[in-house]
Amino acid sequence: MLTRRHFAVSTGSALLAAGLRPARAQPAFPDRPVHALVGYPPGGGVDIVARLVGAPMEKRLGQPVIVDNRPGASAMIAAQAVAKAAADGYTLLFAAAGEVAVNPALYKERMTYDPAKELAPVALCGTVPCLVVVPASLPVRNPAELIAYARANKGKLSFSSSGIGNPQHLAGELMNHMAGTDVLHVPYRGSAPAVTDVAAGRVTMSFSSLGAALPLIQDGKLRAVAVTSGKPMPQLPDVAPLGSAPGMQGYELINWFGLFAPAGLPAPVMDKLAGAADAALQDEALQRKLMEQGIIPRRLDPAAFRRFVEEDATKFAKIIEDANITVEG
Repeated sequence: MLTRRHFAVSTGSALLAAGLRPARAQPAFPDRPVHALVGYPPGGGVDIVARLVGAPMEKRLGQPVIVDNRPGASAMIAAQAVAKAAADGYTLLFAAAGEVAVNPALYKERMTYDPAKELAPVALCGTVPCLVVVPASLPVRNPAELIAYARANKGKLSFSSSGIGNPQHLAGELMNHMAGTDVLHVPYRGSAPAVTDVAAGRVTMSFSSLGAALPLIQDGKLRAVAVTSGKPMPQLPDVAPLGSAPGMQGYELINWFGLFAPAGLPAPVMDKLAGAADAALQDEALQRKLMEQGIIPRRLDPAAFRRFVEEDATKFAKIIEDANITVEG
């Protein structure tokens, strides 16, 4: 009589005789540290988000989340490394809008990876509106006065940003396009010198991060006159959106930070990573820390985040084309 034990032994023997081995269960993800790449130096906005969100993700995943800074090439070195990495969930990317949604339109054929095809959105972590600041001596206090002043002084004004093609630059160009102004863009290497020169009167205005501008606002050297989001920032509730000015209805342009993985990630791994990030972002202490950095916490699941990225990439590409923005090299 063939018993259940005899059948199991016979099956195993047949597999071995055929040069096959019984399938082994795959280890549960993750069974080793997860590496999160950042395309910027330590201390910047993306790096801060990676460390703030990565720490509570460790508890949920049961493995270390190691932040790996690989700055350079407009953050494309880190983004490319993740785009070309194995789709196993052990190599992730904390990114800003630039390397995912802006660079394809800005660098075009020089791109060495395709974010839309090679990067999978995992979780949106937060949005970062630009703050429009002017010298405290300028007779401008709100969005309507800013646009009126720019229209009355065509060819005489300038705005600074932290570099060509970044969301701060695009926010200024979108203003020019919608308001019919021609405020000249002056790019800087970073937000700090960009706002410092506004305070010194060398530049008329700046589209800046809250973190860079706030100390000069508190010192009375700069005045915040508008934000580029659709509604006021919680940190500065009295500063109105630029879109509230006459003729600027619908204006909105924001930077954002999010978590990405190589495309083709298995669904269970994606679910675990997205769940860990979402749980981290629900923590009120973490939300307060993000707000202190000028980041507005916002959660989106992978599907909604993908649509968000696609819509922004289309919007950024149109601004770049309309303003004829190019980069050298």
